[in-house]
Amino acid sequence: MTEPTQLFVCHGCGATVDIARNLPFACPNAGRKGDDTDHVLIPAGDEKSFAAGSEPNPFLRYRNLLSPYRLARSAGLSDNAWAEFVGTMDRALLAVDGRGFRTTPMIPQPALAKALALTGELWVKNETGNVAGSHKGRHLMGVMLYLRVIEAAKLPAASGLKARRLAIASCGNAALAAAVIARAADWPLDVFIPRDANLNVVKRLKELNATIIVCERQPGESGDPCIREFRRVVERGAISFGVQGTENGLAIEGGRTLAFEMAEAFHAAGTAPAALFVQVGGGALASALSQGFAIAAAHGALPHRPRLMTVQTAGCAPLARAWQLLAGIELTEAVHHRSRFMQPWATTPVSLAQGILDDETYDWWEIAKGMRETGGAPLVIDEGAIMRAHAMAHAHTKIAVSATGTAGLAGLLAAAPLHEPVAVVFSGAEI
Repeated sequence: MTEPTQLFVCHGCGATVDIARNLPFACPNAGRKGDDTDHVLIPAGDEKSFAAGSEPNPFLRYRNLLSPYRLARSAGLSDNAWAEFVGTMDRALLAVDGRGFRTTPMIPQPALAKALALTGELWVKNETGNVAGSHKGRHLMGVMLYLRVIEAAKLPAASGLKARRLAIASCGNAALAAAVIARAADWPLDVFIPRDANLNVVKRLKELNATIIVCERQPGESGDPCIREFRRVVERGAISFGVQGTENGLAIEGGRTLAFEMAEAFHAAGTAPAALFVQVGGGALASALSQGFAIAAAHGALPHRPRLMTVQTAGCAPLARAWQLLAGIELTEAVHHRSRFMQPWATTPVSLAQGILDDETYDWWEIAKGMRETGGAPLVIDEGAIMRAHAMAHAHTKIAVSATGTAGLAGLLAAAPLHEPVAVVFSGAEI
């Protein structure tokens, strides 16, 4: 048997990480004094085709497109072993959350399209019924399966793994997803949240036995205090279990399964959206969708990628600000000068769409790349659009989605009337 290997590459400095030997979370060159490169690890790209299985569980259906699966096979683990990892987690998730991972619905919503004065089809991908009520579990399930693979195969990257706690900085859907998956895996989790976190979220985190650490914003501090404290515990040995690409490159790959499902559904319907409107906070969702659609289009599963239209609120729009600063500048240059383009939002952000109020768009560079390649652009919406979109979604669909989850629709509402097929993602159940 050849030595197992799967490579991740930093899109900023080009460093490579062999995920059999080292965890593919933060780039090994990140955090060096005086360095201003945007460091994010992404899979080196070993997808040979877009061949999907017939299973309803996306981590079985798209296993050939996932680096942890390819690592498992190269390490001598069988396809049945992978299926058992997925099945064991699925059964545990059913016990903890009442649901496991399954392909989620995506159908046209003609009543909602009519209410928005659209003449083309409006496709809605509904993630509110997914594990923990959003797409976030996709990101973290990929991470957990990787941890299971390196443990089972006794690879060097697994050294001392079980003695380490998981950690995440989040106060919403990502925290809930992390807590559900950690509980299902019987792995202790620390969750770093702000003082004003949603009380229903906090209650559920406690029910799932997550350890909660409340982080205070210091006077004059820029950046998210939860990220600050999260990074401190990771430096001391905790396992990064969040969805920011800067902190965990592997998490973005799990999120690609959402794009794969959408691409398959569009292909089956004989159509393709001209544009995808997607809500952006830290950026993991938009980054994963952009990368996933690029893979699908490259292998002929779609005739073209949709225009990537990103949506942020006026109360916190660091991506839109970075996009303006990028005008006339090559992305290959910008990646080496991160602080010129992506800075923490100066004021404490407030919005009804609370789940997209990240101080920074951590995955900004991959998103900007996707927008440039597809002719997309960022949109900044006011609170009126947020409220109208949320109300319209409830009035014209049967989906109990949060205001965060309808923020992409708010971007579509604020855009000029479109006469072509478009898509949005509803993610985040009403709590």
